Amino acid sequence: MELNKVLALRGPNIWANFPMLEVWVDIGQLEQTSSDEIPGFNDRLTAWLPSMIEHRCSVGQRGGFFERLRRGTYMAHILEHVTIELQTLAGTEVGYGRTRETSTSGVYKVAIEYENEDLARACLDVARELCMAAVHDKSFDVAGEVRRLRDLAQDVCLGPSTGAIVRSAHKRGIPFRRLNSGSMVQFGHGHKQRRIVAGETSNTSAIAESIAQDKELTRKLLAAGGIPVPVGRPVKDADDAWEAAEEIGLPVVVKPQCGNHGRGVSTNLSSREQVLAAYAAARTEEEDIVVERFAPGFDHRLLVVGDRLVAAARRDPAQVVGDGVHTISQLIEAVNQDPRRGDGHGAVLTRIALDDIALQVLADQGMTADSTPPACARVLIRRNANLSTGGTATDVTDLVHPDVAARVVEAARIIGLDVTGVDVIATDIARPLEEQGGVIVELNASPGLRMHLAPSDGKPRPVGEAIVDTLFPAGENGRIPIVAVTGVNGKTTTTRLIAHIVAATGKRVGMTCTDGVYVGERRIDAGDCSGPVSAQNVLLNPLVEAAVFETARGGILRAGLGFDRCDVSVVTNIGEGDHLGLSDIDAPDALARVKRVIVEATAKHGTAVLNAQDPLVAEMAARTPCTVMFFSRDPDHAVIALHRNMGGRAVIVRDGSIVLVEGEREAPLAPLTQVPLTHDGRVPFQVENALAAAGAAWSLGIAPDVIRAALQTFQPDMKHSPGRFNLFDIAGATVIVDYGHNVSSLAALLETVQQFPHERRTVVYSAAGDRRDCDMVRQGELLGDSFDRVVLYEDHYTRGRAEGEIMGLFRQGLVGRTRVREIHEVRGAVKSMETALSMVQPGELLVIQADAIDESVAFIRNYLASRATGVEITLDDALGAAAPDVPPLPPAITGTTLPRPHSAIVDDAESMALVCAGR
Repeated sequence: MELNKVLALRGPNIWANFPMLEVWVDIGQLEQTSSDEIPGFNDRLTAWLPSMIEHRCSVGQRGGFFERLRRGTYMAHILEHVTIELQTLAGTEVGYGRTRETSTSGVYKVAIEYENEDLARACLDVARELCMAAVHDKSFDVAGEVRRLRDLAQDVCLGPSTGAIVRSAHKRGIPFRRLNSGSMVQFGHGHKQRRIVAGETSNTSAIAESIAQDKELTRKLLAAGGIPVPVGRPVKDADDAWEAAEEIGLPVVVKPQCGNHGRGVSTNLSSREQVLAAYAAARTEEEDIVVERFAPGFDHRLLVVGDRLVAAARRDPAQVVGDGVHTISQLIEAVNQDPRRGDGHGAVLTRIALDDIALQVLADQGMTADSTPPACARVLIRRNANLSTGGTATDVTDLVHPDVAARVVEAARIIGLDVTGVDVIATDIARPLEEQGGVIVELNASPGLRMHLAPSDGKPRPVGEAIVDTLFPAGENGRIPIVAVTGVNGKTTTTRLIAHIVAATGKRVGMTCTDGVYVGERRIDAGDCSGPVSAQNVLLNPLVEAAVFETARGGILRAGLGFDRCDVSVVTNIGEGDHLGLSDIDAPDALARVKRVIVEATAKHGTAVLNAQDPLVAEMAARTPCTVMFFSRDPDHAVIALHRNMGGRAVIVRDGSIVLVEGEREAPLAPLTQVPLTHDGRVPFQVENALAAAGAAWSLGIAPDVIRAALQTFQPDMKHSPGRFNLFDIAGATVIVDYGHNVSSLAALLETVQQFPHERRTVVYSAAGDRRDCDMVRQGELLGDSFDRVVLYEDHYTRGRAEGEIMGLFRQGLVGRTRVREIHEVRGAVKSMETALSMVQPGELLVIQADAIDESVAFIRNYLASRATGVEITLDDALGAAAPDVPPLPPAITGTTLPRPHSAIVDDAESMALVCAGR
């Protein structure tokens, strides 16, 4: 069993709206063998992982997983369930999975839910080894592997504090993203974002945190504010520490001035020897040491969030209770077997360590690690009660006296912290501190929350919710408007036009498309940026107030969406599809399933804007939880009529105008003659793009007047829509630059080109190599029926095909077609454009297919700048530009007796000129 490919689908995807691993598994010879046919396999698997009895299988399948196993199932399905179970045993509760056949025999796609990608991948590897061990009847240390996976989980998963805040945000619908391998998390998007690092937030003052780290400065500021604190001072060496202890009065506490987690802290010291030893221990943590008067009582941690006390716990130091049989080290080992205990801060409790400080505490009690305390004897392992040194916690929130709550809130304000762990020593937390000599000994920035989330005794407190509430008050969720656009053709133009309309409302728009990433007017990244990483980068940007994302199939299949949900989804079309044959997507309906992901990820309060005239798009309306709006050039289309009868909204064309409709009501938005993108309505695919964009803007609640004005100012030029039906007059020839690169887009382009009166027509054409042979041949056929001269080219995007193979497939389609008389093959996009422009004459039409937009646009701009005979024009200019006396084709290529189109392979414009001259 081989894992051919493992994809982490981090956003909504074709399987689910939450993260999934998609594993392409080749089970080889096991394809012919089900689990019940392998001697002893089922028994071994159920003995190793008995808890899988609770697993359910897919909806519609009879019984649970064990029932399927008993009746016999295939190995890819078993791998799915074992991986899920190992993740659960490691500490992440997941339960969703699916297994599906591919078009390749023996290869399956296995989809597995996950919470942490690193842990999920590790569980997958262990699951494969476990399955193969069960197949071949080999031993397997399941317990050891589970322990290793649990340790990994503590290293890579969010800790208790951060995890609690993240879960609380998730409950409120606030989006989140982990920013590093530690505890830094962003909540919200764009300009509404907030960040945390464990219990520290983006509202936490750096100065306040610095003050809290300095225990001496904290004590002085609190004392100045009338807060009860212990008497103390910094000391310069061990002798000075003892002098300070004598000055202050015994017993004392010795601690690092800027320490944390209780490291180096020694309490209740009453002798010179103890103080000197404590000083030495504290010096191992840092150089600056403080001695304070010891306050009798219990150690309490009170959590202040904002301006209120939200939780309180009494902390007890690490200790064991004797039984008269076992040594202290054995008792500690037994305590550490508690599954709640782990190393560091990743578990609810921390394992007790027998380090030098612990040995000294034992020595102070007249014992060693090998001592056997009598039954019921309580033995301290630490004097300080921090959870990080093995202590435990009891919730006392409901017991805190109002005066104590007021003092700790006041202390947090004095220091300036928004989330504060206040350490209070008091005999009785239900009495005012002043009555009992209680004191506040420390304030902690980024306090640990685990003692409040899962106390050893008492009620858990919703501290994560309290922190989230300070970051996002009621009614706020940190979200900005998000529009996602997908389809086969028209995505980029529609995306650009939507962004233009949203920007007209005054918002700074973050936009991603196949031309790059834009924030406002500035392009911050170039190239094809229609995938999830670019979308995520926009949502990270604190300047962005709204986002519009072109969302391509490749990114959805490779990694899912770059956002958890959108407010508006737009699907332009599916048509005959594109890139079919990749990733087991072999037909337009399968492609529609991929594109539908953005519709399914639309918020319930949002809107899916769908093309009513494309059946595969219109069908998506039944699979969305949100409102649906259709758009259509045909105002009387059956889908539109039915939708309107149900009171639905749509955007249509009627009597040459874009019209907004809702039920029976119609409101004209703008005549197509005032929408430059559509060229007076004469370019059908641009009309559809304008309808889709208007629908998306209307769905966002943008006023019709604003939409109308934005439609009127969006030009079909190389600034607003580069490489998308841009028109030029170059030395009397009409030149169209367009990105169309598949059968559907080429057919749509040719529908428009038919309006042009030019008798002589040339096209420069190519396509990326990841399309099916039949699709390239079909494009060749369309070109051969529409152009006299075809200049084919190849560039760097062959995508695995041999040199010349792409042009060869186009040539197959060109042979024998009705119009083509010349075929030329050129290496390089720029050279192909140079070649074509050197051949065209005044009155001819030249169509340039710009597969590499930046390169093509830069060339055209430079070409126009270097010649005074070229300008960007309108469609009206183009339709009137054809010379009435078009010269005949050169003798070398005229006539009807040629057995096949005349062709030549050239490398430069000079050679092309010679070919055209018949030499």
